[in-house]
Amino acid sequence: MAANHDPRVSRLARSLRGTGLFFRQAVQTFRATGAVIPSGTALATALTRYVTHRDDPSVPINILEAGPGTGPVSRAIAARMREGDTFDMVEANPKFVDHLTGLVKSDPVFLPVADRVTVHHALVTELGTDRRFDVIVSGLPFANFTAEEVRTIMEYYFTVLRPGGHLSFFGYLYTKQVKAIIAPLDDYLRQVRSGWEVQEWVNRYAVGREQVLRNLPPAWIHHLRKPLG
Repeated sequence: MAANHDPRVSRLARSLRGTGLFFRQAVQTFRATGAVIPSGTALATALTRYVTHRDDPSVPINILEAGPGTGPVSRAIAARMREGDTFDMVEANPKFVDHLTGLVKSDPVFLPVADRVTVHHALVTELGTDRRFDVIVSGLPFANFTAEEVRTIMEYYFTVLRPGGHLSFFGYLYTKQVKAIIAPLDDYLRQVRSGWEVQEWVNRYAVGREQVLRNLPPAWIHHLRKPLG
């Protein structure tokens, strides 16, 4: 019997493999993963707003994604890349790194841009400061981090972000309210403090906020911009 080469079947198989891997890793490493299923299409589209909408569409940009997981947002970025753009994915989980590396080599969305995509196995703050990025998309679960960890990451983002560049990141709606009811007090207070830290950066640099209700769970997105001066 001939093999089934229907591209829709291949896409579904990749999606199911990615979702299964994400769930298994979330169970094992929830603090670093921050969710139990990958980001949906609506969230990925909103997070890549500034890959699509550029001040000068003729100028190539450098894109950084921190915490891509199994790559749903990465695929949205790759699909929106233009001639000359570069894309760096930074992921600390080795299982996700292997999965992402395979995607870049085999996924039809990545193949046209694969020579301009790099997967790094590292914490994002270990990437160094010798490069500058025009767009940073962060999938890191700030709600699971301490305020000090959030501050370190945000300081890094704004070090490597070019003046005029955009940072987009997300969190899930109602997590603080849920933790207030079910989480130990120390965990709730840690999230409150990390939320204050996030809000300080939002107050200084925000240029937009979106709610994405067509995601599981529903999410909010903040878009920040580094000043030109």
